[in-house]
This record gives sequence, C-alpha cells and structure tokens, in this order.
Amino acid sequence: MEAIVEPRETSTGIQDDVPPKKENRYPQSLASLELLTSQGRGFKRLNGGRIIEPRSESICMKESIRRLSTVEIMKVASERFIQSFSGKVVVVPLLNNPFDLSFSGLSKEEIEDVELVDILLAAAEKVRCQEFELTIKLLGKCDELSSINGNPVQRVAYYFSEALREKIDQELKGLRKEVSFDIEQIVMDAFSASLAHRQEVPFCQVEQFAGIQAIIENVAEAKKVHIIDLGIKCGVQWTILMQALASRRECPLELLKITFVGFTSSHTEVQGKRLMGFAQTMNLPFSFKVVTISDILDLKEDQFELDTEETVSIYSEFFIFNLIAQPDRLDYLMGVIRNMNPCIMVVIEVEANINSPAFVSRFVEGLFYYGAYFDCIDACMERYDKNRINTEKLLNLGIRSAVVADGNEWRARHVKIDVWRAFFSRFRMEEKDLSMSSLYQAHLMVQNFACARSCTLDLSGKSLIVGWMGTPIHSLSVWKFL
Repeated sequence: MEAIVEPRETSTGIQDDVPPKKENRYPQSLASLELLTSQGRGFKRLNGGRIIEPRSESICMKESIRRLSTVEIMKVASERFIQSFSGKVVVVPLLNNPFDLSFSGLSKEEIEDVELVDILLAAAEKVRCQEFELTIKLLGKCDELSSINGNPVQRVAYYFSEALREKIDQELKGLRKEVSFDIEQIVMDAFSASLAHRQEVPFCQVEQFAGIQAIIENVAEAKKVHIIDLGIKCGVQWTILMQALASRRECPLELLKITFVGFTSSHTEVQGKRLMGFAQTMNLPFSFKVVTISDILDLKEDQFELDTEETVSIYSEFFIFNLIAQPDRLDYLMGVIRNMNPCIMVVIEVEANINSPAFVSRFVEGLFYYGAYFDCIDACMERYDKNRINTEKLLNLGIRSAVVADGNEWRARHVKIDVWRAFFSRFRMEEKDLSMSSLYQAHLMVQNFACARSCTLDLSGKSLIVGWMGTPIHSLSVWKFL
C-alpha cells in the first residue's frame, strides 16, 4: 500500500503528519481510514508468533459466533464509509436497508453499532468541511444510539460525539480555550478509580512489573538507590521494588530514596507517607522527597539533592507526552535528566499516533485507540461500576484534547515508539534490551487476568508493546545515556 503521509520533524525530533505532495487516491480522511482498516502486520510476538491480525471484510459475510470487538466494529464501519464516499457523505441506516446483504451476519446491536460509528465518521468529515449544521443533525442521531452506560462502542461514541459538539461550539462562537490533560488532578480526585483500574485492567501491572524488574537488574550492586519518578500517579508500584531490595543478601541496601516530581504536592505527599509506612514494615532504609513545580523550566538539578554515591534511575510513566507541544521544555527536561547521569531511564507511553495536524486523521486514530481501550475496560469491569465510569471520564480528557483542541492549544499528543527513538537519539540515548526476566514478569502479570487471551504482548525492536486484541495500547522501553 502506498504511503498516505510523509513524516516531518519538528525542532524536537517529534514527527507530525503532513499531507503528501502527490495527489492521494482518496481525500485525507479516507486515506486515514484505509490505513487503519488494513493495519495488522508488524511486531514479533513474544511466543514466536505474529500479532493478532485484523479481520477482513469477510467478517461481515459470516454468521456471528461471538460479538465483534469494538475495533472490528469500527473497521466494518470504516470500510462501509469508504465505499459510500462519493463527493459527499451519505449515511443510510443499515436497519432500514434490507438489501445490504453484506451485513446479514451481524446482530441487531452490532448493526446499530456499525451505523453509530458510520455516523460519527461522517460527522467528523463534516466538521473538517465546516458544515456545522449538518454535523449537528448527525450528532443528534449519535445521541439516539450512544450512551455513557452502554456497550463499549456506545460509550466511546458518546464521548467523541460530545467532543465534536464542544468543537463546533467553539468554532461558531469563536471561543478558544486550552484543553488540558491534567492527569494528576484527575487521579487525585478519583484515587479509588485509579486503584481499581490498576487492579482490574492488565496494562498498568504488566508495564510496571516489567519496568521495575529492569530497574532492579540495573541497581543490583548499588548500596544507595535513588528513583526519580516523573509525574507520579498512585505510587503503588514502588512497593514491588522495596520488597525486592529488602530481600537482597549479598549487597544490603543502605538507602532507597524516591523523589516525586509533579505539579501538585498534596497527592505526592500522601503517597510518600504511605510508602514510608510500608518501608518500615520491611525494615528498609527509606526516604522520599517531593519536587513541586509549576513549569518544567523551574526544574533544577540541585532540587534532587543528589549524592555522589547514589545510583540514579528515572521512571517516566505517561509524562513526557505532555511536552511534545512544548519542544523547548521537552529538550530542557532531557538536559536536566542527562546531567543527573542515571544508570537507566524507564519510559512508559501511549502507543498511538495521535499527533497529526490534520483533524480527521487524529480523530480516526483516536477513535480506534480509545475504542480498543474501552473494549478492554468492558471485559474487565462491570457495566455500571462507578470506578469504570470515572476511569472512562479520565480517558475522555485525551479524547477531548484530540478532538477539541487545535494548534498551540493542543497539548496532549501521542506518538509511537519509533518517533521516541528518533527523539532520544538526539541526546545520545541507547535503547536497551528488556531481559528475559522483565518479559517473563510481563507474561506472568497478564496471566493473572481473566482477559489474558485478549491482552497481547509484542516486541517492537527492543521495546515491549502491550495491546488489546492486537491493537497497540502502551509501549515500555528502557534507555541508557552514552
């Protein structure tokens, strides 16, 4: 398949997508859909197989044995949308079209879900063309089919529909406001939801156990260990490290110090005190420090009170993506980190390309990504669980950022691991192999969940890609400064 976009590097090395110079076979929005509906080959599976390949259009011809996944529903809708595109979007309700035999194998609910995604795609295309009156009519139909308490397709469509309404409102009223992704504030306000998500959805535990195993291996001979946690979330993962360090016999630990870096201190202080209590039960020498900043440019090396005898490790979980839109601050942060000479830097990030300046491209990318995530949540949490609803509201911040914000106001961006590789190379950072122990930890964690068969573990180069039914969700990579 020929390329539909050409990469362009910004001053940070983070790539944006720009339309190609040559004429596309389809308009930009359709090219994005073609790419997503045909994706599926790539990473080598840990067990030696291949990543789960997406079903082709033949899934519509076969009798449904099970309910289609959210991503499969979106692929069916995308293919139908492409086929119906002929200068202007025409959305014909499937239930009122008995002659559309290609959908005869789908259940009534699946057909309604395909129709819902079809309408949502049409609405996004109308927003791109600034045909807002038609968009509002389409979103009215979305209201009838979507629900905040429905199945995963209905739930994710509800949030994307609301985001489109907010974007239209801003365009018509000429109002602009920054759509932030203040994940620390959300976690602080809904800490129980964050813990429930960690316990019931596999991604966090898989990545954290594998990442911490990498840290343990790299501080095996260190008597003083200093962990710098960028943008601490719940901090529970550090109890794993404490247990491992407390059990060392050949090289007893003299001190474990954890420095939390964040934009608010109340939440991090609470987590530090909890860890202090846990360390006492393990008879582990421990101290914690909180570095609170209002701007990354306020971060200084002397705030960390580094000891020359300390072995420093950096842990960055869903933090640096916030700085993609601020290249000066991202470069500054990496300079500060490099000056601290860490033995290792563990990076966990969203594995999605929601960074295109083209509105429909990032809308489609976001729809597929969050559709897969909502599908996972549906498999792991009860439909009316309060923690599930709060977790989805947290994810909605990313949806709003991708759909509503634009230009300099669009801060929460995501890129894939190959883009981070290009960026880190500018700072002479080398990607390290994940050990078999780290990969084994990831495998063990997956097996603890009832949805283990749907959670995929793949390798992209030296990085671990954690996915849902073959759709990449997060990346885990380990880096060392040369």
